Amino acid sequence: MTEERATRDEFGSLGVWVWLGDTRQDTLQFRTLKRRTEDTFKAHAHTRTDQFAVAKQLEGLQEKFQVLSRDELADALRARLTELDQHRSPWFPEILSLLLQLADHPAQFSKVDQVARPKLREEVKPLVWNQLDAAGSAYCEEDIWESVDFGADSSDDDLSSISTDSYRTRNETQTSIDIEDDYVIPEELFTSGEDDELMNLIKRAQFWNSAENPVADQGEPSSRVITELQVIRETVFMLQGLPTSLFWRLDGRVEISRRYAVAKLSNVTFLSLLRALSSIGTKLDLVRQFNKLPQTIPYMQTFHRGVESHLSRFDTFLSSVQLQLLSRASTVSASLLQVFEDVRRESRLLLMLSELVSSLVSDVSGSSMRCLDLMYDLICLTQATGDDDGFINLAELFFSCFDVYSRPIRLWMETGQLEASPGNELFILENRNHGDLRTLWHDWYTLDAASRLLEAPKFIHPIAHKIFITGKSMMFLRHLNMSEIEETISMSSLTFEDVLPAGSASFCLPFSILLETAFGRMVDKNHSYASALLRKELDQQCGLWRSLEALEYIYLCKDMSIFGPIDSKIFDLIDRGKGAWSDRFLLTELAQSSFDILPLVDPSRLIVRTNQDAHIDTSSRNRSVKILNAISFDYILPWPVANIITKDAISGYQRISTFLMQIRRAKQTIVKQRLQHNNQSDKIQDTRNNTLSYALRHNMIWFLNALYSHMTDFVVSTATASLRKTLSASADVDAMIAAHHSYMSSLQEQCLLSANLHPLHKATITILDLCVCFADIQTSRYGDNHLDHARTASKGMKGLNRGAAYDDDEQSDDEDKEEDESDIDDDKLAASFHETHYLQRVRDIKDQFDRLVSFMVAGLRGVGRVDGQISWEILAEKLEWRKAGGQQGL
Repeated sequence: MTEERATRDEFGSLGVWVWLGDTRQDTLQFRTLKRRTEDTFKAHAHTRTDQFAVAKQLEGLQEKFQVLSRDELADALRARLTELDQHRSPWFPEILSLLLQLADHPAQFSKVDQVARPKLREEVKPLVWNQLDAAGSAYCEEDIWESVDFGADSSDDDLSSISTDSYRTRNETQTSIDIEDDYVIPEELFTSGEDDELMNLIKRAQFWNSAENPVADQGEPSSRVITELQVIRETVFMLQGLPTSLFWRLDGRVEISRRYAVAKLSNVTFLSLLRALSSIGTKLDLVRQFNKLPQTIPYMQTFHRGVESHLSRFDTFLSSVQLQLLSRASTVSASLLQVFEDVRRESRLLLMLSELVSSLVSDVSGSSMRCLDLMYDLICLTQATGDDDGFINLAELFFSCFDVYSRPIRLWMETGQLEASPGNELFILENRNHGDLRTLWHDWYTLDAASRLLEAPKFIHPIAHKIFITGKSMMFLRHLNMSEIEETISMSSLTFEDVLPAGSASFCLPFSILLETAFGRMVDKNHSYASALLRKELDQQCGLWRSLEALEYIYLCKDMSIFGPIDSKIFDLIDRGKGAWSDRFLLTELAQSSFDILPLVDPSRLIVRTNQDAHIDTSSRNRSVKILNAISFDYILPWPVANIITKDAISGYQRISTFLMQIRRAKQTIVKQRLQHNNQSDKIQDTRNNTLSYALRHNMIWFLNALYSHMTDFVVSTATASLRKTLSASADVDAMIAAHHSYMSSLQEQCLLSANLHPLHKATITILDLCVCFADIQTSRYGDNHLDHARTASKGMKGLNRGAAYDDDEQSDDEDKEEDESDIDDDKLAASFHETHYLQRVRDIKDQFDRLVSFMVAGLRGVGRVDGQISWEILAEKLEWRKAGGQQGL
């Protein structure tokens, strides 16, 4: 059995083995391997080999051999592939792919000497004379031996040339001819005698190079006389921006050359015409230079194209002038003056644009928006001068530029989105740091009136605020999920026909009025629609009016039957001296349960907050109405309504609510403590004392009732009714916000809470504290423990007197012992002292109360004379009436 050698191929996972050497096919191992191999191929576990990829690899291998200077390998491979191609088989690509994968550095390890060489080609037998037609009978009927006429046809592909070449090849000895590198083609090959006259004409037309031109005898010996036609041609070239000899450019200006003159034409007149033409050329050069500058701003690109179109029209006119000069008959002379008039007429618009371009170039601020303002002023000036053609052309250019400039404005007004356009920033700033929808209207976008609006065109300034409000309204509606707004609102561009309709008498009106009216009408239309749609959504979907009425119940005490239990609970806890009165959880639950009966109020949005000072339990603070400043009711509004009723407005509501609660607190202490009489008190007080107390109590209750009813029944109700009318007539959200802000300012001012009325508010709080103090005095005298209060007050007075007479602690201890031994005498003395102290306190409170009320009356009248507010006079009259009627018997 021969030696078996096997190698594993790339498809090792298939279990395919290739056996090399002589093996017997009747062995069991051979049959097993054959069966497994056939099953593997039949299973088609892998796709067929790409024959084109294999061919490409073989070609690359041949090129690799040639690059590595192994041409013998490349030839051997090419020969065998050619031989293999004659015996086609569907398995050849797989076999060749397998060989390529098994190859290992074939350029280094392959040896040609071990490979059989291909068969050599059969040698070509040499040509012998007997195979030729010696008699020439094969070509006897053709004219191949005749001379060829090269002048008949100059084609390089002529058969006669080929025959001649073949004849010379057969009959002449072949020699190599080298073409000289420095060979110069003779001039006669380029020109013929027929074109000499044309060349002379061209040379004579070049007057700047001709020495035959005569010298003018006009005071300038160096001047050369040229024809008027030559001057016109030079002028046309100069106006086209081309270099000339008659005109030359220096520092951006077109200067004239004094070396030339025109025969039979005054030199002064000639130079004057040239200066006028050079001035036009200077301005046109400025426009051409501007038109070569690249523009990045969209509307400036439109302006650039417009200027380019006008330049193209002017160049067309110059070409027509040249055409007319070339087609003139020799008898008709060219007129420089006529050309000057035509040029001045056709270049009028470009000359106006050159002034505009000059202003743009010389603008030190570099504002890109100045172009529209300059065009606007130029159009107004052109209309005023009566140049209708220039006015129409400039107006059309202006509206084409304004259409591009106003695209961000239209996008903002249609969708509420800002377009980031380079160099064309809108006068609206976007603040991306805020994400709170409650401040969407106020903080997300702002009108940049300090910088960007100043750079905007002047005719936009009067309506910039409406543009800003319209865009914010659309942005607000988009956040309210109003998907149909983009389909209903579409702002068209402003065109020339919108401002100046054809066949109308609008040309008689100033362009500024026409433009501002048309653009304002377009903005007003979109502003009205967007504002009306937003106001409708705020009313129907967001519940603006329901929220306003809920705030009246919560803060302005529209229904005291709801606020009564809340006041009673808070005031009772304060009187007991317990800290539970400032428990925000208890107060929140109390407020939510009280307002749960109102369908307008959402109890889950109502929260009672307390500050840190509320937890400081001091007896002095508990007996003052200022302690109620620590409590504030907070009603969480929906975010659309919160944009109308801002946080500052809610703070104003809270201040008014606290002030009204302070008034109710003072009244509650007086009403709760009534003057009580008993036998013991009758023994130690007289009728005059009771009359003084009754009168003071009556005056205080009258003051509190007059103040509270004035603020709730007159101030709040009148201001609220006015607010509803103003909100119904508001044009947009800004007007609604301004109306509510004015409403809150008026309420706070009439409730004595504004900064300029702080002295009156402070006096009012002092009067309220006096009412609480008076109620405490009544409690200490007529309460059940009035003897204890009297004894305490008596001991306090004795302590003050002894403190002035004695300095030792021992003497003080002795006096304390004496007090313990004589309790009956002390009780009598305490009762007498309490009576005296009570009368003095009542008189002091009465005097201070009367003084503060008089101060308030005088202050209210003074404020009423300043601002003319009728509520001040009404409140002053009420307080004066109390003084006139209630104090006569005192």
